[in-house]
Amino acid sequence: MTETAREIYNRGLELGNNPAAFSKVGDCGSSPSWFLGAFDSGPDDYRLGEHQHLDEVIRYFGGSFGRVSLAAKSGFNASSVFSPLSADPVECAPGEGPLACEYRIHRPSIAFIMLGTNDRFHAEVFEDRLSQIVAYTIAKGVVPILATKPDNLEGDGSLNATVARVARAYDVPLWNEWRAMQSLPDGGLQEDGAHLTWEPNWFDDRVILRAGWPVRNLTALQALDVVWRYVTSAEDPTATP
Repeated sequence: MTETAREIYNRGLELGNNPAAFSKVGDCGSSPSWFLGAFDSGPDDYRLGEHQHLDEVIRYFGGSFGRVSLAAKSGFNASSVFSPLSADPVECAPGEGPLACEYRIHRPSIAFIMLGTNDRFHAEVFEDRLSQIVAYTIAKGVVPILATKPDNLEGDGSLNATVARVARAYDVPLWNEWRAMQSLPDGGLQEDGAHLTWEPNWFDDRVILRAGWPVRNLTALQALDVVWRYVTSAEDPTATP
C-alpha cells in the first residue's frame, strides 16, 4: 500500500464514484457464483471464523459481491475488456467497451483486476494491454487491485511476473493470489491446472481451507479490507506498532 492508492481514491470521490462499490474485471473466475457472491447471500452461505473483523467490509460493500460485472465474462483476456464487440449490447452504449461500460454504470471506487489465464495465447501483448487497463482505471479514479493468477499454464510464471511489474510501475495494490495458493494441495488447482478446487466459504474449517476457492475468497476479502481501510484513513492501518 502506498499513498498513490489514497490519491486515486480521493480523486474518484471528486468524480462521483461510489465509495461503497467495487467492480470485478476478469474472466469466468470472476463470476459471483464462484467469486465473492456468497457474501451478498447472507451469513448462512459463509462462516468467518477467526476473521470476524471482515464482517465490516462485507456490510460496507454489500451489493457489489453478488453483482454480475459488465467487465467480467468467460473467455475474457486483457484485450477483451476494451472491445465493444465484447460488451453487453443492452447495458452498454454503442462503441463502448466492457471496462468503460462497467465503470460508467457501477461507479466503483475499487476494482479487482484478475486477468492473465487467457492471455497466454497472446502473451507478447499482455503487459501493454494490462498497463492500458490500469491507466484507464486510475484515470477514472478507481483504485485497481491487481491479482496474480493461481495457475501457471504458460509454464514459466511470466504472466504473473508481468502483473507484479505493472503493479509496481503504477504504484498500486497487488493481491498475490498465486502465493496464497502455494501451500494448498496441487496449488489449489484441479487436474486441468486451471480451475480451482471447490469447498464452501467456511473460514473456520482448516480442512476446507485446503481448497482453492475458499482461500481465494478469503484472501480477496482481506485485500479489499486492507485497501478500503487504507484509502479511507489518514494513517496506515497495516503498520505494525
